[in-house]
Amino acid sequence: MTTDKPQASGMAELTLRGVILGALITLIFTAANVYLGLKIGLTFATSIPAAVISMAILRLFATGTILENNIVQTIASAAGTLSAIIFVLPGLVMIGWWQGFPYWLSACTIALGGILGVMYSVPLRRALVTGSDLPYPEGVAAAEVLKVGAGSRAGAEENKRGLSAILLSAVAAASFTIIAKTRLIAEEAATFFRFGTGATSMSTSFSMALIGVGHLVGLSVGVAMFVGLVISWFGIVPFLTAPVPAGADLATIVGDTFRTKARFIGAGTIGVAAIWTLLKILGPIIGGIRSALVANATRKAGNAGLLQLTERDLPISIVFGTIIASMLPIGVLLWIFAQGGPIAANPAPVIALTLAYVLVAGIVIASVCGYMAGLIGASNSPISGVGILAVLGASLMLAAIYGSGGDPDRAQALVAYALFTTAIVFGIATISNDNLQDLKTGQLVGATPWKQQLALILGVLFGSLVIPPVLDLLNSAFGFAGAPGAGANALPAPQAALISALAKGVLGGDLDWGLIGIGAGIGAVVVLADELLGKAGKLRLPPLAVGMGIYLPMALTLLIPVGALIGHLYNRWALRQSNPEFAERMGVLMATGFIVGESLFGVAFAGIVAATDSDTPLALVGESHWAVPLAILIFAGVIAGLYARLRHWASAPLT
Repeated sequence: MTTDKPQASGMAELTLRGVILGALITLIFTAANVYLGLKIGLTFATSIPAAVISMAILRLFATGTILENNIVQTIASAAGTLSAIIFVLPGLVMIGWWQGFPYWLSACTIALGGILGVMYSVPLRRALVTGSDLPYPEGVAAAEVLKVGAGSRAGAEENKRGLSAILLSAVAAASFTIIAKTRLIAEEAATFFRFGTGATSMSTSFSMALIGVGHLVGLSVGVAMFVGLVISWFGIVPFLTAPVPAGADLATIVGDTFRTKARFIGAGTIGVAAIWTLLKILGPIIGGIRSALVANATRKAGNAGLLQLTERDLPISIVFGTIIASMLPIGVLLWIFAQGGPIAANPAPVIALTLAYVLVAGIVIASVCGYMAGLIGASNSPISGVGILAVLGASLMLAAIYGSGGDPDRAQALVAYALFTTAIVFGIATISNDNLQDLKTGQLVGATPWKQQLALILGVLFGSLVIPPVLDLLNSAFGFAGAPGAGANALPAPQAALISALAKGVLGGDLDWGLIGIGAGIGAVVVLADELLGKAGKLRLPPLAVGMGIYLPMALTLLIPVGALIGHLYNRWALRQSNPEFAERMGVLMATGFIVGESLFGVAFAGIVAATDSDTPLALVGESHWAVPLAILIFAGVIAGLYARLRHWASAPLT
């Protein structure tokens, strides 16, 4: 049990300085996460890097405290997590309903979903944080970073080295990408070839961000994604392309088969994995909520004054009142959005049903996502699988009212409404996925829960203001794959493409349920294999990661298992050091720098593209045959050199 000693000593916590610093870090990490999510379908946890940056800056002030640093990382992590809304919103552009992102409509949608996410997860704190033995890997790691960096000379040195690791890897990743944009070296490589009677492809992008992602997600997830990649590209694609006629354009055949068929098999696998995850955790969630209600009844009986500051949440009356009050502006947003479609003719019953769906789905999703974050961490939590279930629920609800198929314009309007509804629900999912992780950090450092919960709301508001213009910038510079007028360099936005395709399939009446069924069968086999491996105490095979490996293009996944292997080998080395926890954290910080550096340059490059109206504004030469081997040599050399430097930093004594 934590105590309120930090509070009793008058330690500063929720300060204006901390809020401003959290907002500034939010701008950086949210932009980076938006770009990364649209490019490869993954986002990164911002708690630990935000804590390191915060401690480095607040050390310049004599009054900086561990609790103030905790507030900064709470704000930054909330906004960074909220950027996962890009798994849904770009779908409205992909289907042609939006041409851009209306600022206030987008911002209000993101903000309301995020605030609901905070409120839904507040009653779960006692059940899933203080009253459970869930590991909360990222929350515990962030707390350890804050503790080590608080006050001691060794902590100051650790902070310095950690910040150096982030900056060095960020500069290296950005520099490599800049050089690749000049075309002196290649950004990616691909080859298409016959495989059996069919055809397939091997491809990769030379992305340090993918190495960082692999390091962070770990060996189990990396292996699972590699298994999915093999199933997709050396099983499904060759089978579906066979027989390939002589003289056929292999690139076109393979590309079309993957986009129109293989990814829906991956969707079936992801769906089964998400449902299995829900079933596994339903019992503990119900028990936890029951415990939370008992604790609340005890407080109502007049014992609230006995609660330590570290056990005080936002009052339950404010939580429930905010949830109910949020339904009015959400209803207004739904009414505004429904204009121009079939729902506008009689909006009241559909909007009322949608609000009920948001309320009920929000409870389930907040519980599921909070539990998953506690079990495997916010970064590894299969949030996209929750989005798939949410859009299927919204689409089936509309199909039950209006039917499927028929007039294409009518179907498009219904698909857009289903995506908009999913965006609100998805906001609940993203923040509840992050909230309990942050509250675990707060519990371990002696923070006041209600202050953290207020900081989370501020993080949501900051993030909701930043995300729409970043989306608009990337849309105008690159566009999204599958959207009307999208160019060759369009961002894949894989989850948004999948979620919008599922909505179109249900409401347009042309969803190939056979492909979904094949994927579901693969998912069932993988679930069984994962459970058997777990019982045997072997390396696990997370089903959702296998599904993502099937669904995502190889160019966006091949280096993730490589990064996972590098991270695994580094962590094994770290365990043999005199300070293994510090050595392992240094690896996390360098991996984070890879992601931040490449992603931030990606956002900057989008601005250059938009300003110059050129897809290749930095190109100095044309394509050449030596660009790929040169890229391989430089890429491998830089990665090896950076990890060698990292090992030196991590093994040198802290003085």
